[in-house]
This record gives sequence, structure tokens and C-alpha cells, in this order.
Amino acid sequence: MDRTERPASHEYNPYYSTYLRLVPDGDILQTLSQQHERTQALLHGLSDAQASWRPAAGEWSVKQVIGHLLDTERVFAFRALWFARDGGVELPGFDQDAWMLNCDFDARTLPDLMAEWGRCRASNLDLFTSFDQQAWLGSGIASGGPCTVRMWIWAIAGHELHHVESLETVYRTALSGPEA
Repeated sequence: MDRTERPASHEYNPYYSTYLRLVPDGDILQTLSQQHERTQALLHGLSDAQASWRPAAGEWSVKQVIGHLLDTERVFAFRALWFARDGGVELPGFDQDAWMLNCDFDARTLPDLMAEWGRCRASNLDLFTSFDQQAWLGSGIASGGPCTVRMWIWAIAGHELHHVESLETVYRTALSGPEA
């Protein structure tokens, strides 16, 4: 399978177009590797106070955003694996806000979260590299809509880009401001 070929609109629920449209053209595995390095660099050196900063009451901290990215990458990668191996059963969606209530990312250090996410990304890149053409073309139903293996791989990249954009705009105070 050509890893530069974007998923077609019939390969995913329109909800995911928000993420997929953000992904630049090119080899998706190279994109995943390079973008993760850029995100790691963006957050490198933040103090615990900066990483715990919230733009408003009820909003997530930088640590929670990273925890959410980690959770979502795992879910999307599992979906890719499930359909690559012909899981044959529809997969449910997940409620990101409910998941956030059941974890405490703020109790962890940012370097710990980033290291875990780095290991997760490296493992996923190994997995996706191992997929043959048939696996890349796998498909099924998840979150109530059609999906393909490659769509989930592209969605991981787009989801990260979506949140990095937010970190660079909404969370700018934490990323570049003085200690909170």
C-alpha cells in the first residue's frame, strides 16, 4: 500500500475529517515520526506549574492534553490493529471527558507523560510498518461509522496536529510565559 495515499471520504465518518484535513501530504509514517519530535520539542522544558496550567476553569491542563493524546493514540492504534487483523466486530466509541474523570494526569510529571507517549508512538510506528498491503486495506465499523486501517493511522496524526494547534494558541501562556 502506498503510505502517501490519503484516505478517501468513504473510508471514515465525516467527524474525522476535522483531523484528516490537517495532515500534510506525504508518507504518513514519516509524518507521525517527525510531528511527534516537533511536539516533544514544543513541550520540552516546561515547568510543572506551566504543564499544570489551565486556560480556564473546567479546561484541561497541558498534562491532561498530553494524557488525552496518549489515550486517543492507543484507541486509534487499537482500532487500526483490530481491522488489520479482521476483527469482524463493530468497535464502540469512547467519551474523552468520561475517560478524563477516571485518570489523574496532573499527578504525573510532564517528562514521564512525554516519555510514555514516545514509547507508545515508537511501538505504533513498528506496528504500522509491519502491516502488509492487505492489512492497510482492512476496514470495519467503529464509533458508529465506516473506517479503514489507514484512516486510523492518518487520524492519529491529525488528532495530534489538532491539539498542537490548540497548545500553540490557547495554551501559549503556559508554553512561553513565566512560571505560574
